[in-house]
Amino acid sequence: MTQEAVMAPIDTRELRHAFGTFATGVTVVTTRSDDGVPHGATVNAFTAVSLDPPLAQVTLTRTSRAARYLEGAPFAINILSLEQMDVALHFAGKAMPNEPEWTLDGFVPVLTQNAATLECRPWNIYDGGDHIIVVGEVISMEITKRPPLLFFGGKFREIGKLVEGAPWDHSGDGPESGWFAGSSSFKPFISL
Repeated sequence: MTQEAVMAPIDTRELRHAFGTFATGVTVVTTRSDDGVPHGATVNAFTAVSLDPPLAQVTLTRTSRAARYLEGAPFAINILSLEQMDVALHFAGKAMPNEPEWTLDGFVPVLTQNAATLECRPWNIYDGGDHIIVVGEVISMEITKRPPLLFFGGKFREIGKLVEGAPWDHSGDGPESGWFAGSSSFKPFISL
């Protein structure tokens, strides 16, 4: 009997619930169509990919209008601030009475009042099942002091208190941390 025959199918509702236990930030990906009309979609599947070259990734459902315009087009990842919950809802399909405020920086529409903004040129698009995985090269960024809007368990949240006892100035998997080298169970990777 094969492993596939033994495994029960994954319940998509339960899978969505499992994914929802991972707290994320909230972004709106914005771009323009060829005729210059701005489009956007609320996305919480955002990932830093690489520092060199500077790459970021967002994942959008294939049915999203914004996904149609991302092939070969520059785009912005608007990392929303706590004060932009209505903007997140607007681009998730619950239209606001007034359009969200945005500016046009070159070809890319950028929302105002973001916690941070990453402007990207297209790098690559990958198949992600019912989603597309869009990787962009970051060409410009702005960071503000606004607190970010978070999403957890199907609800919007804000940052809570700082967890004590684990401060550091660098990534835990960086070569300077010695995390792998000091482990008795894991062996460091060896470059050939």
